[in-house]
Amino acid sequence: MRRLAGYRRFEGFEAVAALADLYAAARLFVNFFQPSFKLAEKHRDGAHVRKHYHAPATPCQRLLDDPRTGEDTRHRLSAIYEALDPVRLLRNIRTAQARLATLADTTVPVAVGKDAAPELGAFLSGLRTAWKNGDIRPTDADKPKAPRGRRRPDPLIAVTGQLKGWFEEEPWRSGRDLLDKLQAEQPGIYPDGLLRTVQRRLKIWRSEQARTLVFTGSSIAPAAAVEPVRTAVAVG
Repeated sequence: MRRLAGYRRFEGFEAVAALADLYAAARLFVNFFQPSFKLAEKHRDGAHVRKHYHAPATPCQRLLDDPRTGEDTRHRLSAIYEALDPVRLLRNIRTAQARLATLADTTVPVAVGKDAAPELGAFLSGLRTAWKNGDIRPTDADKPKAPRGRRRPDPLIAVTGQLKGWFEEEPWRSGRDLLDKLQAEQPGIYPDGLLRTVQRRLKIWRSEQARTLVFTGSSIAPAAAVEPVRTAVAVG
């Protein structure tokens, strides 16, 4: 059952209706179109157990082959079988599974109707390449996880802009240099334990500057930092 409906938690009348549609389509598909092996006999030969199976058949075929089945039952099963389309049943199963996955993954109840079922032609065209993706049951996909956010307040939220300004003025400075400058201006507020946090911010800012340099071709070095180098060359 879990292989068919997945391991999500279903609540509400919409989920009940989707499960009913799933059971109705899966019952017909399994009983009329899904053959299986049944054990005929087994015997032990020393340490080996040898098993023999009947030829694969659907539950409907087994029931029709049983001499104890009455004629009325045979006619009724034959009429049901002739009216069924296995591709349409499979599409109904996938649609019901998609509805269940949507209902389980949505925190706010939403109206998920049967109109969301794909057209039969589109479903058939998708079956040609569905085997490349492995198991395509919508209920078999993992439930999307919410991105992990910050677990404690940002200790540098009040001075982030100031630190970024220092970095833009002197991009060669290290995280240790920026933290030392911050501690000199505001002693006793920002301890040495924030060094790793400053280094992470510095890494992000440097990546942004490198991306700007690569994609726009603009220079990121300020004129004030380049002028002393030119003076030194002239004097030398």
